[in-house]
Formats: sequence, C-alpha cells, structure tokens
Amino acid sequence: MLKKFTLKNYKNFKDKISINFKNTAGYQFSTDCIVDGTIRKMLIYGRNATGKTNLGMALMDINATMFGGMRYNDRGIFLNADSTEETADFSYEFGFENDELMYRYARFSNQELKEEELIINGRTIFYCDFENHKFAFQNLEYINAETASTDRYLQSMDIVDEEELEESKLPFLRWMISNVALNNDSVLLKLVYYVRRMQIVRVGNGILRLPRRWNDSFYESLEDSDKLQDFEEFLNEMGITCKLILKKLPDGQRELYFWHEKLVPFYETASSGTLALVDLYRRLIPKNWDPSFIYLDEFDAFYHYEMAERVINFFKRNYPKCQIIMTTHNTNLMTNRFMRPDCLFILSGTGDLTALCDATERELREGHDLKKMYISGEFERYE
Repeated sequence: MLKKFTLKNYKNFKDKISINFKNTAGYQFSTDCIVDGTIRKMLIYGRNATGKTNLGMALMDINATMFGGMRYNDRGIFLNADSTEETADFSYEFGFENDELMYRYARFSNQELKEEELIINGRTIFYCDFENHKFAFQNLEYINAETASTDRYLQSMDIVDEEELEESKLPFLRWMISNVALNNDSVLLKLVYYVRRMQIVRVGNGILRLPRRWNDSFYESLEDSDKLQDFEEFLNEMGITCKLILKKLPDGQRELYFWHEKLVPFYETASSGTLALVDLYRRLIPKNWDPSFIYLDEFDAFYHYEMAERVINFFKRNYPKCQIIMTTHNTNLMTNRFMRPDCLFILSGTGDLTALCDATERELREGHDLKKMYISGEFERYE
C-alpha cells in the first residue's frame, strides 16, 4: 500500500506537498475509511484551479516512470512557473508486509530524469545521477538482484539516441524489472503489482458527446446476459431505476435501450449523470480486477448529492482495501455519516493539503456538522 506521497515543484505545486495515508486521528466512527491504520478512502476539497487534477496526475507519474508509455501530464507546463529550481521531485513510500520501500526521483521534464533512488528498509539499493553520470548499485544483493548486468545498463546510457527515444534516460528500476529474474516473494514484484493497478479517472463532457467511439467493446460485453444484468443492477443501486435490453441491429451494430412498452434508446435519452455513471462503470467495475489505488477526479460533477453518496458507499463496500482519493466541490459529502475529519482534506490555493481535524482548534467529534462549519468559514484560512 502507498503510505506517503511527496511532491515538489510540479505544475502549480511550487513548495513541497505531502499526502500521509498513515496520519489518522483515531476516530471510532466511519471506521471503514481506514484499514490497518491507513487511510483508504479520502475526499479532497479545493476551489477551482488549486491543483486537484494536477495532484492526481502527479500521483500517477510513477506508473509511466516504471513501465513507460504515455503520461497523464504530457501536455502543458511541467515545472512550476514561479520556481527557479530545475527539477520536479517525486517521492513514494510504500509498505508491503514487513518491508518499507521508498522510490524517489527528480525530473527536468516528462522526458528526462535527473536522478533516481530506491531505498528498502532504510538501505539504499541503488542511486543514479543521470546529469553527472554517477551510479551506485552497491546493495542489489539485498533484493537478490545481484545478477543484474549493470555494465550493460550503463552502456545503454552511453549509446542512447535522444532523438529516437521518448525518454532519454531509462530509469534503472524499469530496466531492472524487465531484465532481472526476481524471486516470487520479491518486494519489487509487490511494488510492480501495486503500481500496475493504479488508475486515475476523470469525468468530462467529452465522454458524453461521442459514445460510439468507446461503446463497441462495451456493447459486445453486454451480450453476456449476466454482465448486462450486473450493469443494470449497478444503475439501480445508484438510484437509476431502469430495465435494460441490448439488441443487434440489421447492420450488425448493437444498440442499448431502456425497456418500456416502446424501447427507448439509452444514449440518446440518458441524463448526463447517468452517462457519467456508465463511464465510471465501463472503466472500473466489470474488469474483474483488484485495484490498488484509484484517483477519482471530480467524480460527482454530474451527480445529485444522493447519487454521489451512493457511489462512495459502493466503493467502500466493494473495494474496502483499495486506496481511493475522490476530489469534489460537493459540501453535502462533508459529513461524519460516512466519512471522518481525518479523511476529509482541503487543498489550498498555495498548495497546502490539510485534514479537517487539523484545520480547526476544536476537537471534532461525530456530532459536529462539518458542512455547516465549512460554509460558516471555520476552515477558510486553509483554502
């Protein structure tokens, strides 16, 4: 699990910002937000342009660093525009059973690393200074990776053609994962398994306008009657009372309908909130996977507050161990009924992230009306 994430000098985050998932306050209500002393369900509030989306993209940067492929932050300014520092710094701290792992790196840009370091149980496994071409691989045997051909890796650094490669400095961790036979119980394999199951989901109007682009495979999956029933039950659980039917048209295309006396085309008549639910379901629910971390950015932008509550409760019930961060503007969700003050955060315009329990001198209890306190300005200085 991810225990702590720290970021500096990335986009609008000039100064250091951290999310400490182990910083809990011991509340005895809404205990399903916490598993093994770690925050598993978190809501982040913030005014527009405070960086909620950027924070999610930064959290997901480790996925592209370890495995390559497109980043979520490929477009736009990378470094903070007001900073004179030359790199953005990323640090991830994980806990896997009895092992503590930290992976940190600094980037000049999306395409170029400055340095990279892996620390396990307080011991530096390797350190790479790509700018000065200095490398230390002194503790690879600690993770049974002493067979790694570091000379071959260093040779690849010398012959790299920056015009041909998307990333001019290949992260050593990525290279090692691909080129070393690790033990089945290796902490690195646990890291790989966790990071591959991280995902960010953003809801926007674009997905609601051209459903044909991404519906073909989804329609095909719904030809399985069990999957169609599961999708229908999901919508009903979210408060969309309906019955669905999928038909194959003479031209071979499939069409989804609301089942009434007269069939009603689904996508032409469904509300924006229903379509947002469909996209959430399509991207997360039917995959039969075990997600480790999900960042749901403005997940309830198209939902009535009761539907937003249903979505939160759905994830708490069906993905109890998954670490889920949800960003929102909906103050109706700022309640102890299903969240708690150490799982509700405010992201300020200056890039500070503060839990509600740390944003007031009051000792927050279950009976406090957090929404009323927020609207009355109790936490205003942290926005």
